[in-house]
Amino acid sequence: MKKILPIVLLLLLLSPSFMFTVDEREQAIITELGEFKRAITTPGLHFKKPFIEKITRFEKRILSTDAPPGQYLTLDKKRLVVDFLARWKINDPLIFFKSVRNLFSANTRIEDIVYSELREELATHNINEVIAENRELIMDKVKDGSSAKLTEYGIELIDVRIKRADLPTEVQQSVFDRMVAERKRISKRYRSEGEEESAKIRAQTNKDKEIILAQAYAKSEKIKGEGDKIATKIYSDSYSKDPTFYQFMRKLEAYDKIIDENSVIFLPIDSALLDLIRNKK
Repeated sequence: MKKILPIVLLLLLLSPSFMFTVDEREQAIITELGEFKRAITTPGLHFKKPFIEKITRFEKRILSTDAPPGQYLTLDKKRLVVDFLARWKINDPLIFFKSVRNLFSANTRIEDIVYSELREELATHNINEVIAENRELIMDKVKDGSSAKLTEYGIELIDVRIKRADLPTEVQQSVFDRMVAERKRISKRYRSEGEEESAKIRAQTNKDKEIILAQAYAKSEKIKGEGDKIATKIYSDSYSKDPTFYQFMRKLEAYDKIIDENSVIFLPIDSALLDLIRNKK
């Protein structure tokens, strides 16, 4: 019997009711009949009173709260649907246990507090600032305001970021319709300006064409006049040298203009033209 007793005591000491381990990802608190006794934040082997003390474990790692979308009103009275992601950790397990007790309640409390801070902050900014310009600054202010309140629950808020910021579904279609109408208006204006510019170009082209044709005609008339002048001089010189030959050549030119291959002419026997034709044959 004396030999068995130490073995029984050893088994009791080694049983889960007497000792437990906490790894590096955890932290725990020990309660006795519902009353807090101590917090354990270091990993390793620990001991407790069997059957009397109870261990409650909490995450030591960074946790996240992925909040569902909520509607907010901006400074310029625009409604936005915004959802956010909060990253946090339990920095005081005792306060956490006394205030929210579990992760479900903690997530609910974080959503409520961040939603409240976000609603107040978005109400001081226009929609463009929220969507594009000052989002980082806005979320830094939301984080600072939320962190102060969450400290009371043993929670350290590490970061809060907006995942998405959109117009409500019922507003998106009207905005899309306005965008389409605006694009059509701009397109119509561009087409009108294009047609106006095209008409100007055509008018200028026609004007330039008329000017070029007029200049070409004037130049051709000048050249023709100079040619006629030279021809007249040649004829004049020919006439002064041989008037008979000159008159004969003028007649040939007249015949050439009025007679073609289908023409039938009657000439007197003593006609100079008839003599010319006979001599040519």
